[in-house]
Amino acid sequence: MNFPILSSLILLPTIGSLFLFFSKDKPNNNQTIKYVALFTSIVNFLISIYLWYQFDPTTSDFQFVEDRQWIKGFINYKVGIDGISILFIVLTTFITPLCILSVNNTVKNKLRDFLIAILIMESFMIGVFCALDLVIFYLFFEAGLIPMFLIIGIWGGPRRVYSAFKFFLYTLLGSVLMLVAIISIYWINGTTDVVKLYELGIDAKYQNLLWLAFFSSFAVKTPMWPVHTWLPDAHVEAPTAGSVLLAAILLKMAGYGFIRFSLGLFPEASETFTPLIYTLSVIAIIFTSLIALMQEDMKKLIAYSSVAHMGFVTLGIFTIQQQGIEGSIIQMISHGLVSAALFLCVGVVYDRMHSRLISTYGGIVTIVPKYAVLFMIFTLAALGLPGTSGFIGEFLILMGAFKDNFLVAVLASLGVILGAAYMLWLYKRVVFGKLINEELKKLTDLNKSEIVILISLAIPTLFFGFYPEPLMNTIEVSVKNLIDMYNLNIN
Repeated sequence: MNFPILSSLILLPTIGSLFLFFSKDKPNNNQTIKYVALFTSIVNFLISIYLWYQFDPTTSDFQFVEDRQWIKGFINYKVGIDGISILFIVLTTFITPLCILSVNNTVKNKLRDFLIAILIMESFMIGVFCALDLVIFYLFFEAGLIPMFLIIGIWGGPRRVYSAFKFFLYTLLGSVLMLVAIISIYWINGTTDVVKLYELGIDAKYQNLLWLAFFSSFAVKTPMWPVHTWLPDAHVEAPTAGSVLLAAILLKMAGYGFIRFSLGLFPEASETFTPLIYTLSVIAIIFTSLIALMQEDMKKLIAYSSVAHMGFVTLGIFTIQQQGIEGSIIQMISHGLVSAALFLCVGVVYDRMHSRLISTYGGIVTIVPKYAVLFMIFTLAALGLPGTSGFIGEFLILMGAFKDNFLVAVLASLGVILGAAYMLWLYKRVVFGKLINEELKKLTDLNKSEIVILISLAIPTLFFGFYPEPLMNTIEVSVKNLIDMYNLNIN
């Protein structure tokens, strides 16, 4: 295609945000502002669907590549996609309009500025998944911190400033070392072009230090144990749309980074540090699942469950097995859908009762039956019930893990049991039981926009649970090529 479709995907949300910036920020103008943001994000989603339709899954080559000189002799603006990155782009463009739809009850002031932050953030997140130059990747990767910092710090809860700074400092400090590593790679190889670096390879004597530098950034953003403590605070204080973007997309940027850079650029170092990843992943799966069991705040419970689920993702990536890596990608897509839905479900009752405490609820199944049914679907998907997208990812990851390390796979399997325990216990306490709190009788069931949002997430969650073939076909060849390239460099 001669048309720069990837640049269009990256720039369109920013152009939409400029329209909002020059519009009048008045309460009676809020509906128009929201329609402009929603229209922009839906058009971007349709473009990404067209991109997926035009994508050729039979080749592992990067497609729709755009390569333009930016800083002569140093940095090129180079973007392109393969079977791994296309799914994350579609996920990003799918989640963003749902976030914009959800702001009706959650954002009471400065709606225009909030939607500008959402749209700019979409541009940066798409840029991360398209970037084929290390410097361009770093710029998009770090730029995404700014709108999320503002979303938490301005529109968050009572401890929003503390949580925003904790989020920003954790993720920024981890990324400083990655910047040093990128400069070092340019000094060693004379280029930051990812495709050229795949071909040239990186000298084995530098790989361990470079791998650790990239790991310092990806581990915080994933987040891996023990650098995960910023996530529960950020989720609890963030507005619903902020939590959705954070859980559904932002955490996936680091998982994608592990696949694209840690395995692709530093295969020998990845082989060396696989036991470290296995250890941290298993601890994250078991330890944070136990912490989730003890939570009294619904948002904190789902936040800790995200750490456990991302533990499965990092475990699957470093099995270097076809099933393991494919399972990790599908798990990230599934978690993007399910975690977004769970945070939205919490947002629904919080908007009505202004409480996230589990003890506030109980016995609401007869009062809000539509909510109870949809909440149940996402609860079952989160624990990996067969027939939901959550099962496909976890099953493939455990298959890959059993092939590579039996003990690690057995220990990771405990996370499936613990996941069922904390998710079912959450659902039982919130939805079933006796109606003790009389205030709950005032609860109203889902409105039209909430039904549209949650059903939009339920459909792919169930569809890919029964028929994951479109996802598997898209990623299969690219994953196989990654593993072949990895094994070739190791041997």
